[in-house]
Amino acid sequence: MPTSPSPRAAAEPQPDAIMLELVDEEGTTIGTAEKVSAHLPPGRLHRAFSVFLFDADGRMLLQRRALGKYHSPGVWSNTCCGHPYPGEPPFVAAARRTAEELGVAPALLQEAGTVRYHHPDPASGLVEKEFNHLFAGQVGRAPVPDPEEVGEITFVTAVELAELREQETFSAWFPTVLDAALPGIRALVGERGGW
Repeated sequence: MPTSPSPRAAAEPQPDAIMLELVDEEGTTIGTAEKVSAHLPPGRLHRAFSVFLFDADGRMLLQRRALGKYHSPGVWSNTCCGHPYPGEPPFVAAARRTAEELGVAPALLQEAGTVRYHHPDPASGLVEKEFNHLFAGQVGRAPVPDPEEVGEITFVTAVELAELREQETFSAWFPTVLDAALPGIRALVGERGGW
């Protein structure tokens, strides 16, 4: 007699391929695809998430992506980003990946909107064509980054971020997700950090 897989089992990737959800323009799931294949030109619209965490002073936690990353290695980006497994709620995926990449559980994590974008990455030849769920929250203790995922971290105010963006390379998606998340960020941190 067949049995239904548990919700957890349905969300876990197969060991040989990481799968993600393909979506339509409204964010409705229409299928699945292997992660790398969804990022090959011209790109396939898929579900993603981006997390922005802040310390008690309202400074944003940024990460420089590890040099070994298949996509956008060595560039600065938001606290954490990734893709839910098929059937995994974006909120759950955001909390899971933040813990995996940075060794911290986000506090007061809340939705900060969604944004759809299409950003080719000339350096890698890959394409970010995503329906991105945005989240903002707080971090209560010092992160312990996984060196295979994160090259380095820093906390910045809005002014410091502007200065860093003039000096360093950021992920292709960072300006888009930051602009879309700013209302949710301001609702979370208020005037702290200058956001």
